[in-house]
Amino acid sequence: MGVRGLMSFVEDHSYELFADLKLRNTKIIIDGYALFHQLCFNSNLELRYGGDYDSFADVVQKFFESLFSCNICPYVVLDGGCDISDKKLTTLKDRAREKIQMAHSLSVGGGGYVCPLLIREVFIQVLIKLQVCFVQCFSEADRDIMTLANHWNCPVLSSDSDFCVFDLKAGFCPLNSFQWRNVNTVKGTQDSYIPAKWFSLDGLCRYFSNMNKALLPLFAVLCGNDHINLPIMETFLSKVRAPPGAASSTGRRYHRVLGLLTWLSRFADPAEALDNVLKHLPKKNRENVKELLCCSMEEYQQSQVKLQHFFQRGTYDCPEALGLGLPEWVLVALAKGQLSPFISDALVLRRTILHTQVENMQQPNAHRIALPIRQIIYGLLSNVSPHLENVSFNALPPWPPAFSEVERIHKNIQTSVVDAVAPPKDHSDLSKLTELSLARRQTLLLETLKVKQRVLDPIPPSLKLPIAVSCYWLQHAEAKAKVHHLQALLLGMLMGPLHAIINNPGIVDPAPRHAQCLTAP
Repeated sequence: MGVRGLMSFVEDHSYELFADLKLRNTKIIIDGYALFHQLCFNSNLELRYGGDYDSFADVVQKFFESLFSCNICPYVVLDGGCDISDKKLTTLKDRAREKIQMAHSLSVGGGGYVCPLLIREVFIQVLIKLQVCFVQCFSEADRDIMTLANHWNCPVLSSDSDFCVFDLKAGFCPLNSFQWRNVNTVKGTQDSYIPAKWFSLDGLCRYFSNMNKALLPLFAVLCGNDHINLPIMETFLSKVRAPPGAASSTGRRYHRVLGLLTWLSRFADPAEALDNVLKHLPKKNRENVKELLCCSMEEYQQSQVKLQHFFQRGTYDCPEALGLGLPEWVLVALAKGQLSPFISDALVLRRTILHTQVENMQQPNAHRIALPIRQIIYGLLSNVSPHLENVSFNALPPWPPAFSEVERIHKNIQTSVVDAVAPPKDHSDLSKLTELSLARRQTLLLETLKVKQRVLDPIPPSLKLPIAVSCYWLQHAEAKAKVHHLQALLLGMLMGPLHAIINNPGIVDPAPRHAQCLTAP
């Protein structure tokens, strides 16, 4: 989510709101989305040419090695798909437009911050390699992170300002002041620690005259977050001003945060404060606004999901997902990060958002080439349990079912409707897809890629999939590939195995990182 202007405000008051912390000998819950973005954008990586994945993987490995050296046990929690209610769709579309503008800037030599397409997948590969415990939530992870951190009474590491609102027992460490590159030793011992800043809700409430912490969720929804933005509230917000003496040079959001917190600190509880908010609105709007604000405030309460069960036994119950009747293997694969959030969005919402990358904005987006692959995926996902028909916004239509794709068209976004392609009859039940023999599943994959098995017979096992994907690309690329394009692609595939053989002579057929990165459609 994220409360607009809050992180800048608390950082400007770091002396009063943060304490120095020597982090060691503890569990820590890490916001995976925030971490891989932070490491991608703050490590001098090349963002213009498709992804400096080797360098990124090395940075991720060094980050976790710093934690291990201080006896810090990390648990990484990743966001999943979009919320079933789709209440964040407007925000997601706005962010997609912003990314397109930054990608365009990067493509013409300017600045910007856009993650390469496979950053998340490479991040997960490194977590697996280092045996770091991680889980992928069914939808947005913030509440689940809070609930797990409170269960284990350990801090959270993130850059999301919502963690300045959640009531965390052991507080919150912002990523931008987490000095993992500067591991120190406790004087007189051999124990190492990472210097960090530590924020607690109690400190913020003390700063505002011992304000009741239960008022903070109301502050968040009034200030505006990713889930709620009510233009009608401007009438009220325009009357809430920062106290005299506040710096005039600070921005509008800073003054809104300061003014709201100062105003709310006058009230004993959220009910009293909410009643006073509603007095500033027309009577005809009060009930609807009250209902929306109260519903949004619930996003800051404990989640029903118990992620500790996943880390103890490999599965966990998500009421939101269980009510949809999705196949068990799909839920498990999503939780383990073996399926991307793209799958749950397509399953539940019949809509996907195709991520922006740095490319020529005058040309069709690069996702177009993989459209036939996605149509097959949509066909497989369409044959799911009829329980999904119970979701009113997602009733299964007649065949062929249609899926919406939010994609880049030049320098803007557009929603396109795509028909699913019917899978073979023996693949018609998604719940039994994993029960098919390996040979039958491989046949489906090769038929999707339009590649004959005999083409791959002479290829080493670790390169069969990258070569098959390359064959697909050569057949479907709008611009004709030249020999030097193919040579560069093959060289990239071979560099990984060659590097591994040189450094690990005992490994005959390593699975190359480069080759793995080429496998996503």
